[in-house]
Amino acid sequence: MNWFSALVVWLIIWWLVLFIILPIGIRGQAEEGDIVKGSEPGAPHTLNIKRKFIQTTIIASVLWVLTCGLILSGWVSWEMLGDFIQR
Repeated sequence: MNWFSALVVWLIIWWLVLFIILPIGIRGQAEEGDIVKGSEPGAPHTLNIKRKFIQTTIIASVLWVLTCGLILSGWVSWEMLGDFIQR
């Protein structure tokens, strides 16, 4: 695996983890009882995006290390993944 492939794998894992983490712990304005006039009641009350980015980066990095470890150890190869996808 070259550096570009490793970067692409990390970016894909990062985005997947971000979309998994984004809705966790979000409470809507209606749930908090503090609806901003002119906004959707289901809109987030507080988003804490910086915290979510940090959590995403940590989790994605751990998953990336595990994924690269599997690929570099030979347990999983790009050819095996290609054969699995073609089925």
